[in-house]
Amino acid sequence: MVKNTNGIRTICVYCGSRMGSNPAYREAARVLGKAMAEHDIALVYGGGTRGIMGAVADAVLAHGGKVIGIIPEFLMDKEATRQELGQLTELVVTRDMHERKHMMFERADAFVALPGGIGTLEEIVEIMTWAQLGRHAKPMVFGNVDGFWNPLNTLISHMSDEGFVHTAHLVQPLVIDTASAILPAIIEAAGNTVANGDKEVISRL
Repeated sequence: MVKNTNGIRTICVYCGSRMGSNPAYREAARVLGKAMAEHDIALVYGGGTRGIMGAVADAVLAHGGKVIGIIPEFLMDKEATRQELGQLTELVVTRDMHERKHMMFERADAFVALPGGIGTLEEIVEIMTWAQLGRHAKPMVFGNVDGFWNPLNTLISHMSDEGFVHTAHLVQPLVIDTASAILPAIIEAAGNTVANGDKEVISRL
């Protein structure tokens, strides 16, 4: 098992509850999940056992890693089966989406957005908003598989150019095109954060 993770013990992965139309999305989830398990980094995610969510969780578990699923009660039978949820290392059932998102934030040392839908977009944008407001300095990554996030990154650049991202230095997500490069980028970013005196924001499990 590989070490030297610069304090990264957990990564929250946001992604779709469906597979999408491109097989590269599932493969990216598999590659990331395997790498996390090999580095003894636990997965924090939305608890679903289907789609890209299920693929990344399966990969972590298949390679001996830990998976922490955080899911609202009302989604348990929509995005998973109760039998499948029982296979996770840890399952947390929340009252609502707000509690789920807050808990995912608290349990994560870094954030990755793989391809997904409106829910995935909403989750990573909220994390970026909290960074802009100074609530955290944890690494944020867009897993830009086959250019999936290019339209959003173009929009964000446009917002910044038009003067609406007034604290752009606090909102600096990494855009990583290759799944195998996501984890090394997070570890390097965490090392830079610690070197700059922000060790406390590489938070706790």
